[in-house]
Order: sequence, then structure tokens, then C-alpha cells
Amino acid sequence: MSPCQIIVNADDLGISYQVNEAIFNLMTKGRVTSATMLANGPQVAEAAARIREFPRCSFGVHLNLSEFKPLTMDSALAPILNEAGEFNSNRIREIHVGPRLREAIFHEWCAQIARLRTLGVELSHIDSHHHVHTIPSLFPVLKRVQRVSDIRRVRLSRNIYGACAKSSSLLLLKKRLWNFAVRHFYSTATTARMTNLKVFLEMAGRMQAAGQTIEVMVHPGGPLSLNETELLRGRWLEQLPFKVQLISYWELTDLPGRR
Repeated sequence: MSPCQIIVNADDLGISYQVNEAIFNLMTKGRVTSATMLANGPQVAEAAARIREFPRCSFGVHLNLSEFKPLTMDSALAPILNEAGEFNSNRIREIHVGPRLREAIFHEWCAQIARLRTLGVELSHIDSHHHVHTIPSLFPVLKRVQRVSDIRRVRLSRNIYGACAKSSSLLLLKKRLWNFAVRHFYSTATTARMTNLKVFLEMAGRMQAAGQTIEVMVHPGGPLSLNETELLRGRWLEQLPFKVQLISYWELTDLPGRR
């Protein structure tokens, strides 16, 4: 029986010294196989300088519309900025996204990708800070960014939930449609499933995981993730009820419609 292939992806690389150190420490121990980088994060240059130490790991872009200052100066971004000129938390989900703002977001995301490439990062895949790339109104922007940047691997919208999670059938349908679309509009490789570490461990005993690819999203070193960071350092992999192979995003190669 084929093992379950798991990508353990650490978000927020470049956000702080503490997060960088936690992620790289876990990569050294073989507990994290991938990370996504905040191009406008305060410590992104320091992070980029170290990624060559981890040739077996993948490094993607953590597209951002919710924290720190944008890399572009387009006035059309104003509706999602605060008084300090920084991205204003969850504002992008609270407003109507019209054509002018979508165009500004496209150029900002392209600038974030260009910034990481200038720092020497070979980008494996796309995800986003606070999952903004899964906002339905931004789907055309995501696909346009993929085409321009030639990045053909993208994180799914989460599709593994805990036993007590309250998810409506309508929400689950929307997620299935989004995940189908992200794979098939501009052929894109994804894992089959995605969730966070806590839910993954909760549901592992109930899952048919053999032969599947699963992304486990983690946030090592973050102030709200102390328990998760300690768990990652432990023996959780050895305690799973099925065989596991850890992989990076570079090992996802199955593109819909390109067989």
C-alpha cells in the first residue's frame, strides 16, 4: 500500500527573527519540508540568505494583503490600507473588490513574487497570508499571477475539518468548486487535501490516507503557536496510524489536463 505523502509547510517565513529560527530549526530536524515567504516581511532578506542550506525543501510565496506595507505605491490599494499605509488586517474581505483594486492587487502580488526572486528564491508554489488567495473575487487575479510568473503549484482551500467543526454544506460545496477550479483553470498541481496540524492529528485515525497527498499547514515560532511548535519537535509522525512519506512542493508534478 502506498504511503501517504505529506508536505509540512511552514507559513510566514520572513515575518520575524523568531519565526525564521523556528522554521529553519525544524527543517534541520526534517520535521518541516516546505515554507512560504512574506515578501514584505521585516526579516525576509535574512530568511532568503539561508534557504540554500535546505536544498531538499521547497520555498513558495506567501501572498499578502493583510499585514505590513505593500511593495507597490498604487493609490488604488487605499481601500485595504490603514492610516499608516499598511495592509489593514481583514479589510480585503469586508469590501467590494472592483476592477481598479483587482488590477492594483495583481501588480502588488507580482511585485511580491519579483522581490523574492530578486533575493534569489526559486519559488515552488503559491499560498497566502490569512488565505487571501482563496477569496473568490480574487480568483482571476490569482490565475493571472500564475500565468505571468509561471508558478503551477498552489495551496488548496482547506478541506479537512475536525469532528466538531461546524461547516455548512454550502461552504463545503464552494470549497470543492474553488479547489476544482484552481486545478483546472491554468493547469495547476495541488495536494489532494489540506488542513492544519491540530486537525490533521485529530482526524488521522478516521482518514483513508494511503496514497493521498496532504498539506499540513503549520506556523512555527508564532506567538499563538507555541504548542504547535513543541508538537512539531516531538514524535507525532511516528505515532500516525498509516505509513508516511514527507515530501516538498517540488514533488507535486501531476497537472490536470497535461497528461
